[in-house]
Amino acid sequence: MNKKHIVKYSAEDIQEKIGQGEDFTDWQRVNALSDADIERAMRDDPDWQEFIDIDWSKAEMVYPKKKKAISIRLDDDIVDYFQSSGKGYQTRINAVLRHFLNEQKRLTK
Repeated sequence: MNKKHIVKYSAEDIQEKIGQGEDFTDWQRVNALSDADIERAMRDDPDWQEFIDIDWSKAEMVYPKKKKAISIRLDDDIVDYFQSSGKGYQTRINAVLRHFLNEQKRLTK
């Protein structure tokens, strides 16, 4: 991939661009889409295929918390599994532990 054309914007940059009339999104067309139209587009999008049938009804918004650096020993197969899915594997391990913690708290109530 040629990184020469990749740009990054902060949320503030985007809000500023929208305020300056640089929002080129056709919101009338977006707002006119039905749920069936959106689902059809998702099913046609190869980037969405592995996520299409996930039940998102129990998904929770997770905001980053301050991290504490520690040293931990994990089984090789666990580390290999998380690393095999690419960058951010430590964040995914943290998410699994967070889910476990939340379930333990829920069960002890």
